[in-house]
Formats: sequence, C-alpha cells, structure tokens
Amino acid sequence: MNPLASLLTDLAKGVFPPSDGRVDVVPQPSRRDCGVLAVTGHTVVFADTEADWVRGRLPPGDLSAPLNPPFLTALCARMGRTVDNIDLLAVAPALPGPPPLATALAPARDRDHPRIVRALRHRDDVRAWTHPGGTVLLGRGVAGRWELAVEVDPRARGTGLGRRLATAARHLVPGGEPLWAQVAPGNAASVRALLAAGFAPVGAEALLVTGGEGEDDVG
Repeated sequence: MNPLASLLTDLAKGVFPPSDGRVDVVPQPSRRDCGVLAVTGHTVVFADTEADWVRGRLPPGDLSAPLNPPFLTALCARMGRTVDNIDLLAVAPALPGPPPLATALAPARDRDHPRIVRALRHRDDVRAWTHPGGTVLLGRGVAGRWELAVEVDPRARGTGLGRRLATAARHLVPGGEPLWAQVAPGNAASVRALLAAGFAPVGAEALLVTGGEGEDDVG
C-alpha cells in the first residue's frame, strides 16, 4: 500500500502520526495525485521528487512552511503544476442503510453537468445524484479514497440542504468505506455543513494540479 494511503487509513480511524515536526516525502499514489498533507505537527509531501530537495527548501523547525507560498511555489515549478486551494480535510465514517433523502434523490443522468465535469477531472468512478435544489457526488480521489462533493443551488442555500446532502453521502459511499471531504476554510457555510453532518477535521491539504481548474468540493 502506498504510504499516503496507509496514513489516510489511520487518520480515518483517529490514529495520527507523532507530532514530531517531521516532513515525510513519499511517492505519488498516482500520476494525478500530487500535493502536501499536514496534520498536527507532521507533514507529508506526496510528490515524485527527492526528499533532500524538499527538506533543503524548508526552514528547520517551521511547521507551517510546507503549506506556505514560498515552498508551494517552488514545488509547483519543480513538478510543472499549479497549486489548488489549501483546503480543510475532513473525514466521516459510512452510515448504514438508505439515506433519509432516498426518496428525493435521483441518479444524475446529465454527465455534462458542470459539477460532474469538474469531478471527472479529479476523480475516478464518479457517481452523482440530484435533489431538488442540489447535487451530491462521490468519487475516488487522492490515493483511492472516496471523496464527497456537494453543490447547493443559490435559492436553496440557508435551508440545511448542504448538511442533509453530506449526511446522505455517508449512506451512499460504497463498501462502508470512510468518506472524505475537502473544503476551503473561508467557505464557512460549507465547513459548518460538514461539521453538522458528522465530518471531523483531520488536517490541511494542498493539491498540485495539471491544467484545468481547481475545485472547491463542498459548495
């Protein structure tokens, strides 16, 4: 198993690496997935580059440096990528049975929907459902983890629909696997919706992408 995948498995169980200030450099789990994941006192750079190069650009003892602009800019230049958002990373266990919204959810038929088009650039095995006022998607993203994306129409915002769709996704995730979500910290409404839906923050993540646009995953 890729070291990043092993770390994610542990984080989903509430098991964190030592808060020792280390920066681990591990191989990319796929050609697509490249970035930096920081948890309390510990950072993982998942990029196909040399560990000495990474550590040579990080001030000793600066725990914030791997997610600061100078390092991310240098890493992007080295990898030929651009940095996406620095997101809050959260996870929730799957829930049993059908979702409470089951009767109102319908499999999405329009694969040209803008949210689905964006998801297909970042994830595999994308599946989507529509609900009056919103859309919820699941797909395999970084290191094969199941990731959530939610979109709520402007007219339905402030009604709790985002929370209900995020909760429904915990029932829909295949195989009872943990469900992950990335959200820009400044998107306070989405952060609150995730917390209310039972997601627990575990760290911060910056993905380095090639071409196309980034994605604010919980909208």
